[in-house]
Amino acid sequence: MSVFKARLVFKGEIIKEPIIYRLVKDFEVVPNLRKALFEENTGWVDIEISGAMDEIEKAIEALKSWGVDVYPIEGDVVE
Repeated sequence: MSVFKARLVFKGEIIKEPIIYRLVKDFEVVPNLRKALFEENTGWVDIEISGAMDEIEKAIEALKSWGVDVYPIEGDVVE
């Protein structure tokens, strides 16, 4: 099992979408939300996504196609 750590940034209308639910429903991954901040029109989530690397890669590509910015994080997600 692999783990991918990232900051997901949401802007505009995408902030209203159930993105984390879609990850779980559409891919065989386990998201672990570590830190988040949401405001009216923007937000971000620091997340660990666990699963087989091919599923993680598919999930990351889907996030990008849905309009989510994905920034990999090195080290511990929670500071």
